[in-house]
Amino acid sequence: MSARRLTRTRLFAATTVALAALSLTACEGDELTGSPAPDSSTSASADGNSPAPAGGAKGDKASTGSTGSTGDDNASSPGSGSGTDDASRTSGGSGGSGGSDSDLPGKCSASDVRITAAKAPRPINHLLLTATNTGSKTCALPPYPAARFGEAQAVPPVAESSKPQSLTTLAPGESGYAGVRLSSGDGSGENGYETTALTVPFEDGSIARVELPSGGVYVDTALTVTYWQTDASNALEY
Repeated sequence: MSARRLTRTRLFAATTVALAALSLTACEGDELTGSPAPDSSTSASADGNSPAPAGGAKGDKASTGSTGSTGDDNASSPGSGSGTDDASRTSGGSGGSGGSDSDLPGKCSASDVRITAAKAPRPINHLLLTATNTGSKTCALPPYPAARFGEAQAVPPVAESSKPQSLTTLAPGESGYAGVRLSSGDGSGENGYETTALTVPFEDGSIARVELPSGGVYVDTALTVTYWQTDASNALEY
């Protein structure tokens, strides 16, 4: 083989090797520089702003927790509010502990109360008045009988020591009692007179005419009445 041909062969071989090396370098360069597309989750994590997953176990759990909280709020808020309102309304109905004026008994009248008078065996010179409710409703008697004997212009004084804690009320058929001291037992009374007439006015303006014992009664300046009582014996203690 001639020197020229040998030189050409070597040159061709060197060129081939160089081209092969160049091709290999290019491939390696592509592999090194051509990295796959970055993963979205990895990129987001690196930024510190990881987006919420569209689905999966964590997404479902978060959704359920939010619904449960709303349900608790809805259940507790109307329920507690309704209970408070109901309790408040109920408290106001019962009051109302005080009751209304319409529940109080009305005043007695001569049209539904009959008054009788009888001499008491003791103490002497005493008269017992009995007021009986002949009506169909409970009523309250006046504090005491403003008794007028005969033509008397003044109402007799009342024994304050006989005042009860409250007005005497009469249910249908019930009776109240008042004692009347007609005169002094020792003759110390003045301006005495005998009478067969007795009237007892009521607060509504009506007047009861009371029949006195046969022969009438004797009264003087010692005339005194008691407050209406629920017991006859109490009415004669003063």
